[in-house]
Amino acid sequence: MSDDSRNIFISHIHEDDHRLQPLKDLLQSAGMNVRDGSINSDKPNAASNESYIKSEILAPRIAWASVFVVLITPETCDSQWVKWEIECAERLGKRIVGVWDHGEAECDIPEALDRHADAVVGWQGDRVKDAIEGRINNHERPDGSPAAPRATKRYSC
Repeated sequence: MSDDSRNIFISHIHEDDHRLQPLKDLLQSAGMNVRDGSINSDKPNAASNESYIKSEILAPRIAWASVFVVLITPETCDSQWVKWEIECAERLGKRIVGVWDHGEAECDIPEALDRHADAVVGWQGDRVKDAIEGRINNHERPDGSPAAPRATKRYSC
């Protein structure tokens, strides 16, 4: 299983802390060993200065991770912390994967995730594993069907 070990950072809102272990269990059942660097109630952060939290706590953990995962729930869309973490992961060149939480109907996703995600997949262990490993590179609805076409960033030569 050592070949399927990954350092990941799971971006989420604190109200969804209880969903992190089921996500890690889902990946383990798909044969992936996950080391999670995200901040949650099991590994709380006692700092109160926003700049310090971003530069000294979150950014190093995101940099440590090989893949950045966003747990998508209805409230994720409005989180400024999740938005900042996604933008940080993008600046650091991390693979960004969105995962619809188990049982979630399609809801709005953070604009930064829509813009920067390499993949967005439903709550199926093999699909999440394949997205993390780079074998899936598209956006899907929670049920695994293709998402609506998205605007693509254009670059001039």
